[in-house]
This record gives sequence, C-alpha cells and structure tokens, in this order.
Amino acid sequence: MSIHNVRLEVMQLLEKKIDTFVDQFLIPIETIWQPTDFLPNSQDENFFEEVRELREIAKDLPYDFWVTLVGDTITEEALPTYESWLMDVEGVDQIEANGWSKWVRNWTSEENRHGDLLNKYLYLSGRVNMREIEITTQHLIADGFDIGTGRDPYKNFVYTSFQELATYVSHNRVAQLAKTYGDNKLSKICKMIAGDEMRHHMAYSEFVNQIFKVDPSEMMLAFQYMMKQKIVMPAQFLRESGEKISSAFESFSDSAQRIGVYTASDYVDIMQKLINKWEIDKISDLTDEAEKARDYLMKLPARMAKISERIVIPAESQIFKWVEPARI
Repeated sequence: MSIHNVRLEVMQLLEKKIDTFVDQFLIPIETIWQPTDFLPNSQDENFFEEVRELREIAKDLPYDFWVTLVGDTITEEALPTYESWLMDVEGVDQIEANGWSKWVRNWTSEENRHGDLLNKYLYLSGRVNMREIEITTQHLIADGFDIGTGRDPYKNFVYTSFQELATYVSHNRVAQLAKTYGDNKLSKICKMIAGDEMRHHMAYSEFVNQIFKVDPSEMMLAFQYMMKQKIVMPAQFLRESGEKISSAFESFSDSAQRIGVYTASDYVDIMQKLINKWEIDKISDLTDEAEKARDYLMKLPARMAKISERIVIPAESQIFKWVEPARI
C-alpha cells in the first residue's frame, strides 16, 4: 500500500472519533464566551464612559507592546487562510462534509472570535492606526502562506500542535504584561484567547498521538521533517502598506522578543514539550530510517538552544505605520 493510501486510511480511522474530539476539545457555541462579554456594551448607557476608561488605561502601554498586540491580532484575523489550508489536507473532505470537515469548521468558529475581539479592542483603544492594520490584514490573507506541509495530514498536525502552543504562549505573555501595566480588561481578553489556544493544542497533539499508535515510523519521519525545516509562523508574509511581502515580519518578531512575549528559547521549549508529550523516546516498532529520525529529534532541542543563545535582537524598535509613536 502506498504512503498516500496509508495516510488516508489512518485519517479515516481517526475520523470515527471526531465527535469525541469535538466534545472533548471544543466548547458548545451556546455556552462559550463571545467578544461582547469583554468589551463595553454599545447598548448600555455607560458605553462612552467605559470606552473613555479603556482608552485612558491603554495610554500606559509601551510601543513594543502595541506592535506585538497588533501583530497578534493580524495573525488571528488571517483565519480564512488557515481554514482553506486545513480543508485541503488529505482526508479532510469538505464536499462530502465528513467528520474532519466538521472538526475544521467547529475549530474555525472558535478561532474566529479571537481576531474579532482583539480588533474591537484595538479600535476602541484609539492608540493605533486601524486603516494601516486593515491593509496589512488584507495583504496577509491575499498573500497566503507557505508552511511546508503540503497536503500531508501528519505534517499538518505537527504544525498545528506546535503553532497552537506557540500562540498560547504569546497570548498568555501579553495577558501577563497587560496586567503589570494595569490593563486588567486587556489581560482578561488575552487570557481567555490563550485558554482556547491551549485546548486546540491539546486536540492537535492528541491527533498526532493517535497516529503514532498506528503508523509510528511515518509519523516520526513527518515530525523530523517539520523540525528540520523549522516551523514558520502564520504571519511570515507580514507587510505594511506599500511594502514588499514579508518585510514587516522580522521587526514584529523583534518587538515580541524584546518584551519577552515569544522568544527563540520559547521555540526550543515547545519543541521539547512535544517530544515529551508524544514520548518519542519510548515509541517502538520503528524502521531503521525512523530510528535515525528519532535520534535526530532527541538531540535537536539542545542543539537549537545553543543557536538561540547567539541570537542578537536590535535594541531599538522599528517604527510601524500601525502604531504611531505620537499616540503612545
């Protein structure tokens, strides 16, 4: 049987558990939080007072913090790219509306609230140039992304396992920083989003765990492939108005590293967490090639940690069109 057919067979096997996965890792629409729960209510008589308070507290947040928050928001707003990509993974049949497409749609419906909530907060804060943010968001969706997974479900689930945990780290750190700056409302917003991301990480990492049980060698090789080529961030093609594709991503990443929201050492830490979660050292019945892949993976975090120590982040922030210094 070809590798392609084996993957489809494994996806069909896991698909039988989709309802269990949905119930375990996602929350019913009628009971989950909605963006309005954390923002001033426009139907309330105190709406303008609450907005004024939100804007006043937002004044104390520093430049790199705003750049990072904007970048995180734009990343969340590019959700159409992520849904269309997941719908094209082998074994996910959106035409037949099978179990996997049910998962993707329900996952998307939860993720959609994140950009919605952050976007409204940014708009009400009065501290950012919303038109420039909107242009960047439209560019990011139009430019798409290339994460190196192809349509391979094994590689895609490694990517989502890693990326959902990275997003959790980022939103959780922003929540912690917002609290130290006295913005409890923003802190709660980011904490709630981080909670969703952790649940989604648990789901995708469980998919990988299930695949390791039935196709360990190919899953190991897929994991090695993704770690070798490195996990690229969803916002890798970030750009501002009038600029070339990907021109803003590095400076956005520098801002996030400078304030400790998401760093090179976090990347290594997530890699190690996945190795531990999937108990890579204990997996048996591997081919010789997969055994070599396992050896590579077990040594990789230590090697990457040494490299990350040599990374130098510029001390000065790049000035973005999204965030004008005069407004901070």
